[in-house]
Amino acid sequence: MHVAVLRHEAVDALAVREDGIYVDGTFGRGGHSREVLARLKRAGRLIALDRDPLAVEAGRSIDDLRFTLVHAPFSELGEVLDRLGIGRVDGVLLDLGVSSPQLDDANRGMSFRFDAPLDMRMDVSRGQTAAQWLAEASVAQITEVLREYGEERFAYAIAKAIAVARTGGVVATTGQLAEIVEKAVRTREPGQHPATRSFQALRIFINQELEELSRVLPVCVERLRVGGRLVVISFHSLEDRIVKRFMRDEASPPRLPSRLPVRAADLAPPRLVLVGRARRPCAEEVANNPRARSAVMRVAERANERGGKAA
Repeated sequence: MHVAVLRHEAVDALAVREDGIYVDGTFGRGGHSREVLARLKRAGRLIALDRDPLAVEAGRSIDDLRFTLVHAPFSELGEVLDRLGIGRVDGVLLDLGVSSPQLDDANRGMSFRFDAPLDMRMDVSRGQTAAQWLAEASVAQITEVLREYGEERFAYAIAKAIAVARTGGVVATTGQLAEIVEKAVRTREPGQHPATRSFQALRIFINQELEELSRVLPVCVERLRVGGRLVVISFHSLEDRIVKRFMRDEASPPRLPSRLPVRAADLAPPRLVLVGRARRPCAEEVANNPRARSAVMRVAERANERGGKAA
């Protein structure tokens, strides 16, 4: 069972209009989508996307004419809206990272808690599995992925250990990979499994999660009406860093050399206005859903033509 993190807070942040058009870019199991639908009247509309076929199948249970669910990564948001004949929307919600059903389904190969095929794809209908990539990648490539996406200080040692292990056959299961990493990592933070960072890094890389996020954020801004809200929930520092910098840059005037003869009035105004501070789940939510503990929610609003908040 997937519990939507910051469910009410995120939908509150969207400032849902009863007749508005909204996008849930990460349907998951529909926690946020159902909350948005509960706040829409008959003229409202919700478009949901998910790259996971199982999530899309689960969403078929929502029988609502106001609701459209599309099997697609959120980086294809613009194309999806075009196919549906929708130009601008009143809000976009992105709940990033992996869902509980993906982590808890052994066959998805995303967790070292189970010995299962090393898949890690969010969309099992396309792309390379983690096992396929590890069978072909060089030590340098594996090292780079573990360092960049897992911030793993033992990346090189782990990469070498994987290369040695695969001489005896493909590293095909989560159990094999976890054992290899555990032997290669000399020390680890208390309470954290030695393979935690490596599994995170490979999952992010296989699914191109950070690249997908970087591609969709500008599209979200372009598609928002003036006063429309962008709400993003991140679960680790790499995601949150991208979101924070993007929103900050879009909410700031262009940076030009101080001596350049350009009037401030001639500069393009900021496209976003930041709304409040970053928000985290309360202690009660974390106690009820420990996977919420690392969540960070950031909110921004589409600015008017002068770069300010809508009236």
